[in-house]
Amino acid sequence: MTELLIVRHGETDWNAQLRFQGHADQPLNETGRAQAHALADELAGLRVDAVYSSDLARARETAEILAARLRVPVTTLRELREIDVGNWEGLTREEIDARFPDGTGAWPRGEIAWSGGETYDDLAARALPALVRIGNAHPGGRVVVVGHGGTIRALRAHVDGVTVAEHRRTLPAIANCEVFRIDVGDNGFRTVD
Repeated sequence: MTELLIVRHGETDWNAQLRFQGHADQPLNETGRAQAHALADELAGLRVDAVYSSDLARARETAEILAARLRVPVTTLRELREIDVGNWEGLTREEIDARFPDGTGAWPRGEIAWSGGETYDDLAARALPALVRIGNAHPGGRVVVVGHGGTIRALRAHVDGVTVAEHRRTLPAIANCEVFRIDVGDNGFRTVD
């Protein structure tokens, strides 16, 4: 088994404003950088074989901060990107309510109400195989993977055998720089904590 430390990126201005980011390439803000440095301090005593990241700036910058402290390189993978939220990108829930009245009511029920983006099944189909490849590249090792809230939720829902909508209803929001430990091996994924 390979242990994956799955990390949500640090805060961006859009996170603070509660805007849907999707594939928008937002950088970390000062709070996000401080969160990443604090996490790097927490992880500093661990043996880590590699750091992988989404190619979006907020995840990549978080990964670079962690990797510098852990003294390992960063590999970016497009497959680890956040879900594409289509025409919701950059909007707050209030703006979505005004432009797409049925939108924010449908989203908590697990319905994809945006257009021009992806479904959570699409996200899982691209991200989960990438995580398996990462695990296979580091058998028996420990790898940090920096991604996004949607990507982490899709992975955790898969591991728990539920839909993303069910997962969203039963678990709290995923905090910036929160870490989840997942093992990956020949038998798939298993939650460590």
